[in-house]
This record gives sequence, structure tokens and C-alpha cells, in this order.
Amino acid sequence: MSKIIIIGGGAAGYFTAINAKEKNPDLEITILEKGKDVLQKVRISGGGRCNVTHACFEPKELVKFYPRGEKELLGPFHQFTTGDTFEWFDDRGVPLKIERDNRVFPEANKSQAIIDCFQNSIDTLGIKVLTNHGVNSIHQKDGKWIINTKEQIFEADKVVIAAGSSKRVWELCETLDHSIINPVPSLFTFNINDKRLVDLLGTSVPNATVQIVGTKLEASGPLLITHWGMSGPAVLKLSAFGARILAEKKYQYNVEVNWLSRPTDKVLNVLLNLKKKEPRKTVILKSPFAEISKRLWERFVLFSDISKIQNWADLNTTQLDKLANQLTKGIYNANGRTTFKDEFVTAGGIDLKEINFKNFESKKHKNLFFVGEVLNIDAVTGGFNFQNAWTGGYICAQALAEE
Repeated sequence: MSKIIIIGGGAAGYFTAINAKEKNPDLEITILEKGKDVLQKVRISGGGRCNVTHACFEPKELVKFYPRGEKELLGPFHQFTTGDTFEWFDDRGVPLKIERDNRVFPEANKSQAIIDCFQNSIDTLGIKVLTNHGVNSIHQKDGKWIINTKEQIFEADKVVIAAGSSKRVWELCETLDHSIINPVPSLFTFNINDKRLVDLLGTSVPNATVQIVGTKLEASGPLLITHWGMSGPAVLKLSAFGARILAEKKYQYNVEVNWLSRPTDKVLNVLLNLKKKEPRKTVILKSPFAEISKRLWERFVLFSDISKIQNWADLNTTQLDKLANQLTKGIYNANGRTTFKDEFVTAGGIDLKEINFKNFESKKHKNLFFVGEVLNIDAVTGGFNFQNAWTGGYICAQALAEE
């Protein structure tokens, strides 16, 4: 009977344990949790609803959502992908639903449905979960793995490290001769203090294009104004793909926003047509673009040196150019970042060159495996990080089940 120790439960650890035990009931599996609470990241995900995955079913398209791990995950996604996730949870009485933005949640609309699913499987399969068992050291002796915690010493045939983005666990991995790519924050919002955005909390546009000035970083999608600056899918995607560049800039940079995702000249043509067709109408009273709210439109008008009483006929070329640029080339200074909700994600972890992605086993040590965010893999928001956990956990479980 093989003994398996999984360090750090969480989504990836539980998924690995359940699949391994289902495939090989003779395995003796123990999950070591550092704290007293389990599956907390699952609990808070998606605003407490758990964004299980994303409705992207083609592996070649799915990998494009991973700034780090795109190449390495292509093969694994051909073995276990989004459709398999749907089937896995449905088979266990937790049907999933696709929302309009293609994010996927349990039909129950509560993360507790996922937690209960895992907990019921753990109990049914007889998998041990030991809380308050932070690992102090790990080493090999006579072909076995020796894991030391403050509470006791464990011996295992195989070890899975699934502890997420834990500095302490990365330090343990370094003692095993694994390289750690220095972690930096990913998935964060931009702190921007700009008069154009003051008191516009909750205002959004459906499809903005955001660029980091002086770089090739660009992303498009919904943009949300918050009390600290800018958020929404466009900003979060940019923060993920630009995680390292923005860290090097110490989170001080200029952001160019095209609020309409349209060329400046085409927007200017719309404004010129209004000057001709509606010359007597007051500019500030109504936004000519459905995407731009009245309040946001008012800010752009005033910051284009257009007064509250000016009609379209009154505007000169300079004012029209300024307004077109406010709409399509607005520059905003970012100074700092704010974690997206409570879902802290990092870019960094175990160097992917040191992992065999056919089974998620270490290339340096036989019978040592890594799954989830402990690896230098991360994704944009929308359920992709969980899909990485499910895929890695499932494939790793198949290797663990082999005696």
C-alpha cells in the first residue's frame, strides 16, 4: 500500500487526492494543512459563488489566457480540460452553469456546493485531512520521503506539493534543489488619482482598450471605475500579462485608455457630424456614444476646455481634437496597485523547466509532484486558475495511482 502525503490542501490538493483515491482505493492519502480552516480560497472565489472554470473548450484557445504556462499546459489540457471539469462535477451531483461572460459557476450559486462536494468525497474515500500541520522540512531517506511538522513526522512513498503561492513552501522547495521564479503580484487593479474619475465609482464601459505607455502591453474589454482608480477585465488582464514589467516599474506608469476601442479619426468624424447636424444642441447635455455614460461624458467635455453652455456649433477645431483624444487617447497616471477582491494571485513559483508536464512530476526527484499555484503558472481572471488546478490535479492523480 503506497503512502501519499499532499502538502497544502486547497483546490488542487483536494482534487488530486480524490482522483487518486478513486482510481486506486488501496492508496493511503493524507493532506497536511498549515492552518485550521480548509478550502478558504474556494470559499471566497467569485464573490462567494466559486468561479469553477471558464467556458473555453478548445485547448489551443484556452492556453492563451495564461501569461505563464501557455506552452506547458497545452498537452495537459488535451487530457483534462473544461468539458471534463463539467462532467466531473456533474457526476458528483454539482451541475455547473455558464454565465453570459462565459464564467462558470455551480448552479447552486454558492461556493459551499464545491466545498461540500470535496468534503463528502474526502470523507467517503477515507482520506485524512490534518489541520495545523505546517511542514517544517522534507527530505529523502532510503527511498522514502520524510516530512516533518511541528506535530509529528510522516513517511511517504510519494509527495505532492499543492500549497499555492506560499513563501514558506517555496523555501522548502529550494531545499530540494528546485528553482523559484521570484513571485510578484498578478491580477490587481490600477491605483489612479485623477480628477476625471473622481466620484464616478461604479461607472463602466463595455469595451475599452488599455495600454501601458512605453510598452507593448495592451488589453481590451470591460473597464470599471472604482474609488481607487480602474478595474474590470481589461485592467485585470493587463495586470496579469504585465505582472513582471509593472513590478519592475514599481507600479508607477502611465495608462492610455481608448474608452470606445475605436480609432481617433473615426471618433472625430462623429463629433464633426454632430457639429453639422445638431449645431444648436448643448454639447455637455448628452453623450453621443451609447457606451459612455452622461456623467463620464461630462468629465470628458469639461477636460477638453468646453464650457457647460457651449453648443456643438461653438466648438473650434482644437476643442474637437481634445474631445476626440479624451475619448480615445486619455492618459492617466497609475501609482500603486490594489489586490482584486480577496483573490490574491502571484506570477512566480517553481520553474516550469523543472517539471515533467506529462504527470506533473519533478525532473529532479522521482515521486515528488507539484500542482496548482505553487508552480510558475497563473492566468487572467475568469476561472482559469481553477482550471489549471483541476487539470494538474487530475493528471498528477493518475501518476499517484500507479503502484
